[in-house]
Amino acid sequence: MEEKEEKWLRTDGTRIACKEKIKVLTENRQEITSLLQDALEDAILMGCSEKSFKEVYMDLLNSLKASYPEQK
Repeated sequence: MEEKEEKWLRTDGTRIACKEKIKVLTENRQEITSLLQDALEDAILMGCSEKSFKEVYMDLLNSLKASYPEQK
């Protein structure tokens, strides 16, 4: 799978420039990608459709709420 450059944005639409922040955000994304790929493979082996799996996890993602207010 080809890696694309992430565009980590602030609430005002400007890019986050701090290399350490970008590193943490990118590492988190990579870890989540790996976990979701493993979960997808498990679901397929158990007979779940890829479409159904993605719908469930998109609902989960869309239900997440930040614990902290966005920084302005």
